[in-house]
Amino acid sequence: MSDILQTRREFLRKGIYFVAASATAPFFLTRTALALDNLVANAGTRSLPGVPDDRILVVIQMSGGNDGLNTVVPYAMDEYYRVRPTLGIEKSRVLKLNDTLGLHPQLAKLKDLYDAGKVAVVQGVGYPNPDRSHFRSMDIWHTADPKSKVVNHGWLGRYLDNACPGCDPVTKKVNPLGGINIGGDMPVALKSARGGSIALENPDAFTWQPLIEEKSDAKRASATFEKLNNIVAKNLDDPQVARLDFLSRVAMNADVSSDRIRDVTKRARATGTYPTSGLARQLKIVAQMITGGLNTRVYYCAFGGFDTHANEPVTHERLLGEFADAVSAFQRDLEARDQAGRVLTVTFSEFGRRVAQNASNGTDHGAAAPLFVIGGRLKAGLYGTHPSLTNLDRGDLRFSTDFRSVYATVLENWLGAKSAPILGQQFDKLKFV
Repeated sequence: MSDILQTRREFLRKGIYFVAASATAPFFLTRTALALDNLVANAGTRSLPGVPDDRILVVIQMSGGNDGLNTVVPYAMDEYYRVRPTLGIEKSRVLKLNDTLGLHPQLAKLKDLYDAGKVAVVQGVGYPNPDRSHFRSMDIWHTADPKSKVVNHGWLGRYLDNACPGCDPVTKKVNPLGGINIGGDMPVALKSARGGSIALENPDAFTWQPLIEEKSDAKRASATFEKLNNIVAKNLDDPQVARLDFLSRVAMNADVSSDRIRDVTKRARATGTYPTSGLARQLKIVAQMITGGLNTRVYYCAFGGFDTHANEPVTHERLLGEFADAVSAFQRDLEARDQAGRVLTVTFSEFGRRVAQNASNGTDHGAAAPLFVIGGRLKAGLYGTHPSLTNLDRGDLRFSTDFRSVYATVLENWLGAKSAPILGQQFDKLKFV
């Protein structure tokens, strides 16, 4: 035990800090290097307890509050054009889904996927007593808990904690790559009690570097880091180790894990062409990791800019175009790799926008909005009821589908997990899978 404390003092005295080459440090939420080494060494194995057909969930967060009425357009409702005289999408431009609803014209590639039976549109998604705060509403979606204001673990983190009864660090069966966020910060949705997720921006830069200029000092820093990893990994059950939270996190064998993750993605370079947007880059990385064989159940991506209070048309059109182009490229890539049947992609935004446009040719924070489910093994079509444009709640759409019903459907019908222990109660399921 004295070796542990001595190594900690040496670690802090030398001032070693870990950063990714992209200048954003991966956020480790696991406590054992041995588990990760074993996991990635066996990458490519396609069988995990309780996971049907080794299925994968990809979540896309559309940050800022996406304007649902200009995404799935109620073009047959006169009220839509009355309250949106300049923002309303002209009927002639709407990509019609049926006699009353259609998609924004920038979603042409998503419409192609819809026509091919690979998109479900869930309408009027929200929750009781909606909150128009970005932060609070996002926490609600991430935790699946509209009532509690104490946010600890996310719904996906609870899934990773509950889905595998053998996933325990003591038994060395924990899956530290159960969830991967493609970004520098860990979203609340993936935070868990046991720690089964990581965040990284770029697999090629998924490494650590000591902020030391002299090569000799850097070499000693590397040796100290390796010694620290080995000592902590061998003493995980020691109470003193458990109290060293900082050391618990950096005890990941960064050299081994980063090398293996980079190897996995290099073995599965993208097929086809991806756009240059940030979301497309994230989805490209996800496709590489999936086909490279990582035993990861959940991938998380996010892109923002949807807080369109002023001059909405240009910004919203650009964002929807980037979204459609990215998911289309991702789906094509998965199909080319024979992986499309394993992957379900679900989108969400923290809230929709108000029904009426504002004086700045934009829309303000609202409530219910549609979301998309995309995949090769779903039941395409429209789900739920489109909210009324006249029976409003303080100017907002009334939700018709509880977002936790979407979560319950994904958890039970796709991932094969019981949803009630994760969501706190049983919710009605939809039929898109």
